[in-house]
Amino acid sequence: MTEILPSYVNGGWWTPDAAGSPIASASEVRDASTGEIVARVSTEGLDLGAALEFARTVGQRSLGALTFHQRAVLLKQMALALTERKQELYELSSRTGATKQDSWVDIDGGIGVLFAYSSKGRRELPNAQVYVDGGVEQLSKDGSFLGRHIYTRLPGVAVQINAFNFPVWGSLEKFAPAFLAGVPSLVKPATPTGYLAEAFVRILVESGLLPDGSLQLVSGSVPTLFEHLRLGDLVAFTGSASTAEHLRANDSVQTGGVRFTSETDSINASVLGPDAIAGTPEFDAYVKQLVAEMTTKAGQKCTAIRRAVVPAASVDGVIEAVRARIAERIVIGDPRAEGVTMGPLASLEQRDEVLRQVRRLAGEGGEVVIGSTDAPSVRLADGSTGVPVDGAFVEPVMLRFADAASAALHEVEAFGPVTSIVGYDTVDDAVRLVARGGGSLVTSVATHDPAVAVALASGIAAYNGRLLLLDRDDARTSTGHGSPLPNLVHGGPGRAGGGEELGGIRAVLHHMQRTAVQGSPEMLTALTGVWHAGAASTPFAEAGQPHPFRKSLAELRIGDQVVSGSRTVTLEDIETFAHFTGDTFYAHMDEASAAANPFFPGRVAHGYLLVSWAAGLFVDAAPGPVLANSGLENLRFVTPVSPGDAIRVELTAKQITPRETDAYGEVRWDAVLRNQHDELVASYDVLTLVAKELAPTA
Repeated sequence: MTEILPSYVNGGWWTPDAAGSPIASASEVRDASTGEIVARVSTEGLDLGAALEFARTVGQRSLGALTFHQRAVLLKQMALALTERKQELYELSSRTGATKQDSWVDIDGGIGVLFAYSSKGRRELPNAQVYVDGGVEQLSKDGSFLGRHIYTRLPGVAVQINAFNFPVWGSLEKFAPAFLAGVPSLVKPATPTGYLAEAFVRILVESGLLPDGSLQLVSGSVPTLFEHLRLGDLVAFTGSASTAEHLRANDSVQTGGVRFTSETDSINASVLGPDAIAGTPEFDAYVKQLVAEMTTKAGQKCTAIRRAVVPAASVDGVIEAVRARIAERIVIGDPRAEGVTMGPLASLEQRDEVLRQVRRLAGEGGEVVIGSTDAPSVRLADGSTGVPVDGAFVEPVMLRFADAASAALHEVEAFGPVTSIVGYDTVDDAVRLVARGGGSLVTSVATHDPAVAVALASGIAAYNGRLLLLDRDDARTSTGHGSPLPNLVHGGPGRAGGGEELGGIRAVLHHMQRTAVQGSPEMLTALTGVWHAGAASTPFAEAGQPHPFRKSLAELRIGDQVVSGSRTVTLEDIETFAHFTGDTFYAHMDEASAAANPFFPGRVAHGYLLVSWAAGLFVDAAPGPVLANSGLENLRFVTPVSPGDAIRVELTAKQITPRETDAYGEVRWDAVLRNQHDELVASYDVLTLVAKELAPTA
């Protein structure tokens, strides 16, 4: 792999030497443990403008032909393709300094993101290309003028600039929601570990699953990138806060309309509650988590714990417990050596930067109480021990700050196996210390006292993108302080960048534009694929068509409707239902008490009796394409029904959602109950599962 690492652009693999011109310079990427050259990197001669235009044209066209569900199915297939060949990725990952456990977090974690977005896309998004946000806004008294909010995909390209620490997960966490939204991605991995990103992209290309132009990879620097960006494009950046601010200041972002989000380094904290004294499960969980965050990925995590905030009386105890656990559990060395639990940093440059920041912390009030800045003796690949000159190894380091007000404690980050410990006197003090970080990705709190948890969360939530409350009840199942999940927000305010990279469907919608649309029910129905009251409907009896429940998904149309006859409610019906179900609430059984209630004229029918009767009024009972009722949503009871009143129902096919991988889909029906005065009694959505095709007859 000592040749130039290729980029994947314009539908093919590209290297500078393939362009037929000599390469003036190329960066050398080395094995983090041995210093051996792994690859050379250069983008000399690469036409970034052409790559971006390829995404905006070919990529937009290929993704735009697919629905949310079709894209979601492809994400799952991509996850399976990577799973089949992940051993190749593991072998390369060890060269970045990652242990097997580190690689699992990066590689399997990235694959897991694809699986998660595939599942959420099929469960939470329509099988369509427009996403409807929120309810209908009635803009006229007669219902002829409505408003809704919709999301449509951005017309440009999602540029994803990733950090060196998670070359697989860091790329896929951005790619998955962009792909699901229908926006093509241009991925720019960090140079020190870009060869691992190139490997997973190569697997996806070879799988044949990528729609044309949906994913491009630039292996190397992109100095002119922002010159080619325009309205409709967006940039998602992971890296240092200083670099993020420099990029954010670019004219394309400031005045050109390019969306820019960043997830940057942050001075994350972990707070030990005053109740979590030595010997409690919370104390043990706190120490275990702290050591894990110091040593996983050699501390090269944007979510790692940089400040251990503990009661003043517990500082010495925590230091001793951390020292003991490191001595017991941590073996530093080449990840390919048996028994190694912490590898090197990603590069010699990164090692030198971490040591420089440790010295700065020590020079501004921090006392090194665990570890050293000296080159450690480590386990080598052959099982021997030594001090490799070209290995980027650093010991786990803890610094103690006696002065909690030290600026360096709250502002300086050593991006490696380094944390600082500081004591606090009161919970309010702990809140102030966490806030001094200037905005973090995550803070964890170890306590079994709900009052402490509430006080801390209330005080620090606004300074964090995520909070982890750790106690004896969830310590075993917790995913940990430093583990972002695709269904929860990953990002944070202030120094942390202000972005929200993950967060489930929120991340998908970030790649789309929310637009308020006003129009008639007919026009909004056509635009959204969701029937709106007042739009055309087709009552089956009038049209001479079969009952809608006799239609397969292929035959059913939005607006197909059942208009029932009426049914009169009697006092006997109410009492029978009450005794049969056990629901003898006074409004149904006691005339005087019901009449005294401001909402009822006297005894009234049960709402659930009316919903049950409605089913009897609209259902077609014979076996057919309707397979099951999967639920009711948005049920509202509006007008009470008294003995002697009559009800009728209108049931209209509101939304049809085929499932890509099943022989059936979901139909959402608009159900409206009215009384003999045409007053609205109840409204709700009925959900049914319907076969795509009619079953063959014998």
